[in-house]
Amino acid sequence: MPPARLFLAVWMAAAAASGQDSRWGDQGDGTYANPVLPGDFSDLDAIRVGRDYYAISSTFQYSPGVVVLHSKDLVNWSIAGHVVDDLTRIAPELNWDKMNRNGRGIWAGSIRYHAARFWVYFGTPDEGFFMSTAAHAAGPWTPVKALGPSAGWDDPCPFWDDDGRAYLVATHFATEQSNGKNYNIHLFQLSSDGQRILPEPDRIIHQSRGSEANKLYKIDGIYYHYFSEVRPEGRVAMINRARSLNGPWETRQLIHVNRKVDKEPNQGGLIQLPSGPWYFISHQGTGDWEGRAGVLLPVMWIDRWPIIGAAGPDGIGNMVWGGTKPIGGLPSTSLAVSDDFSGRTLKPAWEWRYQPRSDKWSLSAHRGFLRLQAFRPLRAGDFQTVGNVLTQRSLRTKRNEVTVKLDLAGMADGEWAGIAHFAKTYCTFGVRQNGNMRTITMNRDGRISSGARISQAALWLRSTWNFDGKTQLSYSLDGVTFADFGEPYQLTWASYRGDRIGIFTFNDLGETGYLDVDDFQYKIQR
Repeated sequence: MPPARLFLAVWMAAAAASGQDSRWGDQGDGTYANPVLPGDFSDLDAIRVGRDYYAISSTFQYSPGVVVLHSKDLVNWSIAGHVVDDLTRIAPELNWDKMNRNGRGIWAGSIRYHAARFWVYFGTPDEGFFMSTAAHAAGPWTPVKALGPSAGWDDPCPFWDDDGRAYLVATHFATEQSNGKNYNIHLFQLSSDGQRILPEPDRIIHQSRGSEANKLYKIDGIYYHYFSEVRPEGRVAMINRARSLNGPWETRQLIHVNRKVDKEPNQGGLIQLPSGPWYFISHQGTGDWEGRAGVLLPVMWIDRWPIIGAAGPDGIGNMVWGGTKPIGGLPSTSLAVSDDFSGRTLKPAWEWRYQPRSDKWSLSAHRGFLRLQAFRPLRAGDFQTVGNVLTQRSLRTKRNEVTVKLDLAGMADGEWAGIAHFAKTYCTFGVRQNGNMRTITMNRDGRISSGARISQAALWLRSTWNFDGKTQLSYSLDGVTFADFGEPYQLTWASYRGDRIGIFTFNDLGETGYLDVDDFQYKIQR
């Protein structure tokens, strides 16, 4: 066995036993390690178009919504853009002046390529189904269009059959009959342009405990309905197959799960390489502080049934923690994105905590800087209701370092500004201005600690965390020497979301003051 494969085999066995290892992604020797997306990329779906691979991930209340990823080899991914630029087209509750959709908003969706266009369909638990289409995955995407039917639905997937007919498969999770346990999976007919659910009667094609994560495929003349359901071992990947959409359907389990070891890979998409092999892109459904990370698993076919991972003696797959890269010879990419804010638009990696207040941020007010203007939070002193927070995902690697250079000259009395980590709990770190005095300040879930007074305008803030998710916050007056502040803070997750690193400002006293962000540097280690 080649040294690289021998190493990987030993490591895979150890990782499977412990469920913990800091390796991830491209290993630089022709192999890869799971996760390939070591951060909060939940509810993944993926497709191949030619020799390019595209994936989408749910974004809940974050804006812009539905992140789109691109890859050339299924291992190295970059963020290409987003589908939904204005969340208020979905609901006013997703706007900065409401902010009451934590853990809701945009749930799982599907991406497809049909008639030389990309199509994305997704559901929100409170509003129903929405769709958008684009000529290019990076956009621009058409304004989202509501399809209905109402609240209580999720996980839709479109399907165009060989005869041109279009369908939508989706889960009704809030029915009197289900009582929150047995979810009904419905098959609707769509208009040929994919933009309307037709009034023809739909039909239930499956019902089981927690059945969702729908995908519909036609492979070698056989229809495959992928879904997940809750079983005693956890949420598992399942598949139905039939010769007709009218059934009858046969059902198989595709992979075993262990919440403590593999974190239940379940929601995802099947992909075939041009050369023939199949793979499965999935999130790990049991989230830790980094959220629900993305994994790449091989797929084998036996008797025209897919098996995800390594086949066991029972014919059901098991988690694998890496292998040979599906496509070799391509350079690695980084999910961590630095920004000097010299462009006319924000880089695609950025998202706002909710739909932002457009008149309170700018890349043109001070060229080469991001300007965040302060205004009151919805509840005084409560960071979880601050409306001007720009974020990226906190990735889980061996070492992570974010350094932000700020210009404080525009701050006003009552203003707070700096960086923050937030999910179930939060920790803000930066400057608080009282009158003309600025003070280094940390706020950990309402517990406020103050430090040195700052008389100069330039300030550097840094957050450094390792695989365990304990971050040390520090500051510098020259960008070279940093002083630690406070005890390490443990990153957390909540409402189906992992920790976020963000830049913020607010003012409890009114709409005065602003923060200029000169530079944001995000470094990670493989």
